[in-house]
Amino acid sequence: MGFFELQKRAKAQWLALEERTHIKIGTATCGRAAGALEVLQAFEEELFKRNLNVPIVQVGCIGLCYAEPLVIISKPQSYRILYPNVTPELVPRLVDGYIEGEDPCLELALGTLEIDERGFPSIPELPRFEYECRLILRNCGFIDPTNIYHYIANGGYSSLAKALNMEATEIIQEVLRSGLRGRGGAGFPTGIKWEHCYKAPGSVKYVICNADEGDPGAFMDRVILESDPQQVIEGMVIAGYTIGAQEGYIYIRAEYPLAIERVKKALKEAEEIGILGKNILESNFNFFISIIQGAGAFVSGEATALVEAMEGKRSEPRVRPPRLSEKGLWGSPTLLNNVKTFSYIPIIINKGSQEFASIGTEKSKGTAVFTLAGKVNYPGLTEVPMGTTLRRLVYDIAGGMKGGKKFKAVQIGGPSGGCIPESLLDIPIDYDSLQHAGSMMGSGGMIFMDEEDCAVDTARFFLDFTTKESCGKCTMCRLGTLQLLNLLEEICSGKAKIEDLDLLRDLAEDVKVGSLCGLGRSAPNPVLTTVRYFEEEYRAHILEKRCPALVCKDLIAFYILPEKCDRACEHCILVCPTKAIKGEKGEMKVIDQEKCSKCGTCLEVCPHEYQAVVKLSPLDKLPSGETKG
Repeated sequence: MGFFELQKRAKAQWLALEERTHIKIGTATCGRAAGALEVLQAFEEELFKRNLNVPIVQVGCIGLCYAEPLVIISKPQSYRILYPNVTPELVPRLVDGYIEGEDPCLELALGTLEIDERGFPSIPELPRFEYECRLILRNCGFIDPTNIYHYIANGGYSSLAKALNMEATEIIQEVLRSGLRGRGGAGFPTGIKWEHCYKAPGSVKYVICNADEGDPGAFMDRVILESDPQQVIEGMVIAGYTIGAQEGYIYIRAEYPLAIERVKKALKEAEEIGILGKNILESNFNFFISIIQGAGAFVSGEATALVEAMEGKRSEPRVRPPRLSEKGLWGSPTLLNNVKTFSYIPIIINKGSQEFASIGTEKSKGTAVFTLAGKVNYPGLTEVPMGTTLRRLVYDIAGGMKGGKKFKAVQIGGPSGGCIPESLLDIPIDYDSLQHAGSMMGSGGMIFMDEEDCAVDTARFFLDFTTKESCGKCTMCRLGTLQLLNLLEEICSGKAKIEDLDLLRDLAEDVKVGSLCGLGRSAPNPVLTTVRYFEEEYRAHILEKRCPALVCKDLIAFYILPEKCDRACEHCILVCPTKAIKGEKGEMKVIDQEKCSKCGTCLEVCPHEYQAVVKLSPLDKLPSGETKG
């Protein structure tokens, strides 16, 4: 079947849906965790009970993870309304009000879904959409990821049809002119990588999509694969045609079962209609894609280690050169990009390199997709033009810090990224600016911290992760990160000397220079940036044996204020896991510091009207001036 026939069929199917009342429910992983499947079942039962023939479409994630379960109710000649945090109990009200009646239930609504002047989905009631530029997130949360016709009806595979009538060198030139840089790590120019692989000698070549998303707090690739997998497949097919490959692989971690399920369905659909397999779109070009499930090792995100794993070997980085584009999978030239990079390719081919290059900064073109995690009001996913400031992300898109707390830092780029402080909130987010600040773009994960987070403990947390995930192949990463971790643990426990601060800096620089792969070379970034921007906290831990944020357990203690304790209250005694709190009913409660595990449960359960439990540094005085018991 030719592409125009496929497009005609797809648009007819999409129009048939849009011309009738229908319901869309976000059932990506974040939606399911919030109860979306229960909401789906409630809608099905309510519609059946009322004998209403209203289609329900399962879609992916819009990126407003804080609003899940998210439901969109569309009515022809009326509004498409988004309802956040829907529960099964609210379903009858929505069916009564907006499906059967004309009441839009605005008291339950988040906003209305519209298409803005740029052609992107927008929610006018949410100011954040003014600052977003949704290229690869444009379909996420609005189309059925298991229905290829939804993707085609919204412009999908028109780029492939166009590319199949272009010379490979033309496609490479378009990618080069676009300025696209790899969205999975250091930002290597995509066009140069494609050109290397195209020119590499060899009759057998491979295309690999790296979907091994292992950074704590990062879930961009998962959302894209769960919400719009066909754009990744389209990008891979164009890549295969360009470099002369006939086989492609998506390497995805096994911890993403829903993403794997939806990608499998997408691949099957593409094969059934002639987008994949033999004689793609009657062009005599053959290309096949398979899924390989990774075991979850963080180091497998490194390109050469990923290839080693695919070959059935231990996941360890290779020494380069040769590059993968020269000698990759099974010794053949291999093109490896990540999920987001492949997703941009159809946009560049369809709209042209000039339009893509008009977005972003001089050296960082296009948009960037970030996860917003940690202590912000609106965690989720966003896509913004390169060069957007951190301040805009924190306050205009993520809604500021929870509880009105003060912003302290943001960890960008995963465990191998760096902590950016409040003083740098106005720097533009692009490859070069972040690198200058000591961080990196990485995969795009962001974890926000407030005044109650400890910079030293944050560095210790991320280094603990990278130390455990080190493959152990090179000495500097295997032993260097372990020694860094030991130093940080000494500092967090108040046992370090001031000389250890210089040792920490020197060793971090040595590990950065001496490690074999990018993961080892970037592992010290959390240490170097926190020492650079929060040195006073390190000095407080070392010299004063005090954690200013009251996080490090060895440097804090919990006490009960005599003048505030209600002697009849037993809350703290009942929940203490180590039985460290003593005092009979009617008597003053006292915490035995030898038994206290510093879990903080007593602070959480102490009634707000009393607030008798306080967390202090052992050197601090009680507010009452009394001695500590």
